[in-house]
Amino acid sequence: MYLSIILYVALCALIGHLGRERKFGFLGYTLASLLLSPIIGFLLVLASEKKSVTPAEVEPQAS
Repeated sequence: MYLSIILYVALCALIGHLGRERKFGFLGYTLASLLLSPIIGFLLVLASEKKSVTPAEVEPQAS
């Protein structure tokens, strides 16, 4: 019983890790996986866009 809960939460955390560079980030996809299911969370990660990088986040190159 406890092993299945641990595996479920670990799988949800893995889905969150896959989505860390996406629109909702690690926490968003982990929570979505916990509330819906890891399969739905994975589909959300696949369907989402990567985060856009703003010019302020890009480091200037040294000349």
